[in-house]
Order: sequence, then structure tokens, then C-alpha cells
Amino acid sequence: MTSAKTICAKPVEVPSPKSSSSPEQAKDEAQEQKDDSVPSQPTAEAIEQKTEPEEPGALFQAVGVLSGKVNFILEGENERSTITIGNKEYPLFYAPSKKRAYEALKKEIEATGESTQRLVVYPKFTHFPGRDQPPNVGFQVVGFDKGRQSQVISEELQDMEFKLCGLWQFIPVCRTPCISVFKNFTKERLNHVKQSEPAKKVKYMKASHLPLFWRDALVPPFRFNPKAPKEEQGKPVFVQIKARFMPHRDAFEFDSLLGLPLELPPKFLKASKDDKATAIAEKRAALKASGKDRAASTGKPPFKANKGDFKGNPKGTLKEMPKPKPKPKPQQ
Repeated sequence: MTSAKTICAKPVEVPSPKSSSSPEQAKDEAQEQKDDSVPSQPTAEAIEQKTEPEEPGALFQAVGVLSGKVNFILEGENERSTITIGNKEYPLFYAPSKKRAYEALKKEIEATGESTQRLVVYPKFTHFPGRDQPPNVGFQVVGFDKGRQSQVISEELQDMEFKLCGLWQFIPVCRTPCISVFKNFTKERLNHVKQSEPAKKVKYMKASHLPLFWRDALVPPFRFNPKAPKEEQGKPVFVQIKARFMPHRDAFEFDSLLGLPLELPPKFLKASKDDKATAIAEKRAALKASGKDRAASTGKPPFKANKGDFKGNPKGTLKEMPKPKPKPKPQQ
């Protein structure tokens, strides 16, 4: 375990990454930059070799409770849902495995007429290459609290509180340090990943990077230094905390420790650079084939003269000017 050293974890500016040519490419490149900020971590192919001891019971996790007005909006044949917290509105999602919980929430609102609900959610942050561009924030519905069950996460947490367990570090596309939550390792997941195509691998193992304001943090957030030798880089520390979501900042604020920071994180899955490069190339090719690749031109358009009547001398010769009259000579 790491020693408890009190420091001030203030956001430090990092170089702005290059902008992408389209929103779809921007998301992919931003995600690649974020995940690659974790140094010397095992990929899906190599993680089986990791045998060092780790803290029992420690897992990557990001789950919390939100209370707000749930809205179901029908747009043509498609339906989307949001949750309103104060004056902010956030999109709600659901995973195929959690569709029953989503449908149960919808039926509960229809039956009771009460749209204000207490939801158990996973936070979903999508960052972009521009360091000053705020992330897109949404939440994946896991369940909702009707006050009829005990010993569940909604009993442990108050409204707006989240359990965040992950790597404490800066990422290139965010001014604020983040807790990076990766996919926990299991042999079943590893076998699933090995049998998947590169694009599905990368999507399945995509990490969540959650901005966190933590004053006087026990350990400083890791920051990658491209000029430092590999052996001097160090590694991000695994932290386990409770934090509050702040809608006015679209970020989290430290509340309390759930466990001491760990130098050695739990085993996790991380896509290889080759798989990321292949997935991005395949997506760009698909966008280009569908005509959706709006790559911005990097140069100036060529100059084109207007085709009109040119009334000048085509040979460019100068018009003869009258000779000046000689000045009269002064009389003696």
C-alpha cells in the first residue's frame, strides 16, 4: 500500500492534442489518447501472465445514485430518455443486459404517474481532443430504488453520491485529473475478447475517465511525461473513494475514502495499440464509403480568377506617355 502523503492535486495544463477531422474520428482518437496514458499495463493478450498479489475484494467500479425527473421523449419511431437534475438534463442509456430494469422503470412511472425517481446508474463521460471542450455526460440505468429492498447500493449511498474505484491520473484531453475505470479481468471475458474482431474488442474494453476534484489528495494524480525515461515514469495509483456528482461542473468532488490507495491495481483488460489502430482505420474506411467522412481541408483553396471582359492590354505593354516640354533657358 502507498503511504498517506498529503499533497494538493491541482490540475496541471498538458499539451493540447491534435484535433480530429470529424466527430466520429475525434471520439476514437480521444479515447486512444486517454487509454494510452496508462503506462506498462497488460493488454488482453498479455494479462494472463500477471501473477503478483493484489488486494482481495478490490475492483474497478463506478456506480452511484441520482434523483431527478425522468423524461421519455418520442421522436418519430425512436424513443429516448433523460433525467433532469436542477436545471441540467442528461441522457439515459441502458445496456442490453439491463433492458428489464429500464422497462420496469418505464412501467413504474406509467403506473404511479410519478416521474421523479431515484436511479442507480453508471456514469458515462465522452471526452474530445480539445482540452477545453467539455465532455458529453450521460448515465446508464442499472436499476431504480422504490424503497422496498435492503442491502443494495442505493441504501449505501445518498443522492448524488458515487463509488469510484480506479486509476488516479491525468489524461491528455482533460484539464482535470480523472479516475480511470477499466474492465475488470475474468478468464471468461478474456476468452470473449480473444474471439472478437478488433472494433468489438476496443469497444468492449473501453475505459471510463471520470473528472474528479480532490483537494489535498493522499496521493498525486499520475501524469505521463513524454520526455522522461520509461523507468522513471512511475505508475498511476489505484484509489477507492466516495464522491459527489456536481452538475454545475459536470464532474465529481471527493467526499471520503473507501479504502487506502494501492500501488498494484486489480487485474483489468486493456486493448492493444494494434487493435485500436485497426479499429480506427476500419471505422474511417466505413465512414468514407458511406460519404459521412467530412475531413476538413488543411490547405487554402486554389485561387480562381473571375472570367470577365479584360479591357487591359493583353501584352502588358505600357501606354506611351507624351514627352515633357523642355524648360526655357534663362536669358543672359
